[in-house]
Amino acid sequence: MPKKILILGTAYPFRGGLAAYNERLATELQLADEVDIWTFTVQYPGFLFPGKSQYATDPPPAHLRIRRLINSVNPLNWWRIGRQVRRFNPDIVIVRYWLPFMGPCLGTILRVAKRGGARFKVIGLLDNVVPHEQRFGDKAFTRYFLKPVDAFIAMTRSVLNDLRAFEPHKPASIIPHPIYDSYGPILPRQEARAYLQLDPQKRYLLFFGFIRPYKGLDLLLQAMADERLRRLDIHLVVAGEFYEDAAPYHQLLQQLQLGDRVLLHTDFIPNEAVKYYFCAADLVVQPYKSATQSGISQIAYHFERPMVVTDVGGLAETIPDGKVGFRCAPEPAAIAAAVERYFLDNREADMTAALRVEKQQYSWHRLAKEIHSLAGG
Repeated sequence: MPKKILILGTAYPFRGGLAAYNERLATELQLADEVDIWTFTVQYPGFLFPGKSQYATDPPPAHLRIRRLINSVNPLNWWRIGRQVRRFNPDIVIVRYWLPFMGPCLGTILRVAKRGGARFKVIGLLDNVVPHEQRFGDKAFTRYFLKPVDAFIAMTRSVLNDLRAFEPHKPASIIPHPIYDSYGPILPRQEARAYLQLDPQKRYLLFFGFIRPYKGLDLLLQAMADERLRRLDIHLVVAGEFYEDAAPYHQLLQQLQLGDRVLLHTDFIPNEAVKYYFCAADLVVQPYKSATQSGISQIAYHFERPMVVTDVGGLAETIPDGKVGFRCAPEPAAIAAAVERYFLDNREADMTAALRVEKQQYSWHRLAKEIHSLAGG
């Protein structure tokens, strides 16, 4: 019998990986269940959003029921939405948790919704339990959110370990981030490069996604200055919006004399353009200084692009070393060595073949099935 499922979290008109994940999950669940998404009227106050805009320019997903109801900064709204959830009477409530700031809002909604003996199960999808950039009050906010949740799905073992410091006994599973398969088909490399006006003969690395301190773009720029990569004439495309001051990066580019070997495409990359960046690249590099998991890896899996990832947190858990990419230390010399090894050993063909096989395990069906299992069938 179909279940009535409610997803609380980011969705259209908001943009980015959180929205893409929730919308793709709803699409999968709709194959068997009735699914609604309640998203935000206000998601972040200005001080927590350093980008240019929170809003998508793409058309809304016509096949999904999305309502803008939640105000993350208004406690009166939290109580009202909690009562609406109770009246909505779902079988399963799925709540995405990625930032302690959301703990009071989402935790209050769930507490109010559960009053009076509500029988629905709450499943928490955990991007992070301990945030990348920590602030005062994080632990209290996280503990407040976790308390009314019945069961959890973590995307990596490192996140599960963090969860167990707060909730040692509640049911929890590890389901890796599924493949982002909603950005279009794999394109011929020459077609993608022509679209981006890239040289068809060069070797290109791709750094993709919002630029934040923990993502280590500075390490990758220093690796680009390594003599080994200069000799190979490696180029780098940086595709993503700055979520911090861009000036230090521009200064580093000048200091390292990287010239035209680094191309900055630092506006937000719309969904319809994502396929061109991944299909144009020889190698996707994630030089993170800290991480729990990354949706970028799952886009690379979809487009069958080998990766170099730093061995931090849970980032490397889905990247078998030497099979679909290379793991390395979060240091410029180690990143440069991994990139050099990929090209000198001509690993593209065998790694692409391995990606084609490996990505089959990262299905949305597996995630949907585990949600049902944790909710009791």
